Amino acid sequence: MILLGTIVNAVGIIIGALIGVLVTNLLAKSKKLSALPDKLMQAVGLCVIFIGIEGTFKNQNTLVLIVSMVVGALIGEAIDIDKHLNTLGAFVERKLTKPKLDANGNEIVKEKGLARGFVSATLLFCVGAMAITGAIESGLSGGEVQTTLYAKSALDFISSIVFGATLGIGTALSAICVFVYQGAIELCAEAVRSLLTDYMIAQMTAVGSLIIFAIGLNMIGVTKIKVANLLPAIFMPLLLCLFM
Repeated sequence: MILLGTIVNAVGIIIGALIGVLVTNLLAKSKKLSALPDKLMQAVGLCVIFIGIEGTFKNQNTLVLIVSMVVGALIGEAIDIDKHLNTLGAFVERKLTKPKLDANGNEIVKEKGLARGFVSATLLFCVGAMAITGAIESGLSGGEVQTTLYAKSALDFISSIVFGATLGIGTALSAICVFVYQGAIELCAEAVRSLLTDYMIAQMTAVGSLIIFAIGLNMIGVTKIKVANLLPAIFMPLLLCLFM
């Protein structure tokens, strides 16, 4: 079912945020529980690595995979997608949130209002390679493959608990943006699916899975790869498959 993974993702964010709001005091008082979100994210990270490895086995032409990653990385680094996304996120957050400042102009307390929770959570859940690769994977498969979006749903669920506990109920509102953003990408991918060959789809899936593998490595702290700069690689097979 198309959009199923995105729906699960959005619902998970809402439920996680509500749980976070309810248990905020418990997380603050317990040292053991305060470390739990990091441990859970590491566990999800290992699952993401497995998903990435599994998806790369759909590769049918290793040369296309290698060239796609190299050319995509060159394009991504030249544009520096990662830097622009971070700059955009910082800009939006500055415009929509008003931190409390001390006499010297330094931020002392982060407001726990709708705006800050909404903006911060939306940036975390939407501005990332997993949202794009997962949505494309789902769209190209006609909704049959949702594994990446399900893994993202688990990760976002954990993150939303933490955000809900620290930034309030505004975190839950980010689910609306996640649904619209990922849903739009899925529908666009499904729309062009009929124009692509099975070979092209397999190669795009393999490249996307390799990027997902990199996301997993970052999540468990093994690497600090600028994954966003690898995103152009997903679209390279559309051209390369015509010649290789």
